[in-house]
Parts: sequence; C-alpha cells; structure tokens
Amino acid sequence: METIPNEGLPRVAKCEPAGIMVEPGKVYSWCSCGLTQKEPFCDSSHKIVEGMPFKSVKVTFDKAEEVWFCQCKQTKTPPFCDGSHKKVAGS
Repeated sequence: METIPNEGLPRVAKCEPAGIMVEPGKVYSWCSCGLTQKEPFCDSSHKIVEGMPFKSVKVTFDKAEEVWFCQCKQTKTPPFCDGSHKKVAGS
C-alpha cells in the first residue's frame, strides 16, 4: 500500500460541526485525520498516512439524541465539536 507523508494533517474537512441523530448502542467511528470520504466518520483512510499516527475514535451512546461531531479535526474534545472551527484560518 502506498503511503502519504504526515504533512498538513489532520486535514480540515469542514469549518462546521456535523449534527447527527445517533442511535443507542450503535458504534460510531469518528475520523481524526480528515481524509475520509464519509465525513465525519472513518473509512480507514488514515491507514495510508506514513507512520499511521491517526486512528478512528469509537463512541457509543445510551440514548437517541443529536450529537455534534467535529469536522475541522482541531477539537480538544474528540470526537465532539468544541468550537475550535471558529479559530481555523479561512473560516
């Protein structure tokens, strides 16, 4: 498998969170690298990054509710939005 250098990562996918209605007991795998085609969720694209420094963040929920997943990948509370997208250049 070809690898890409770990430069400019994690990539900012969007400068806004994704509001998702989650299901209780379902496992959600959040993308931490920003390379996924299934934003905000992982599609294993992180495996091509040299040294594999990224991995998905898996979470489950006890009840159905709307959850705000980070898409700028700068959050200090992964996988949840903490408003960091407001500080990302170009937003």
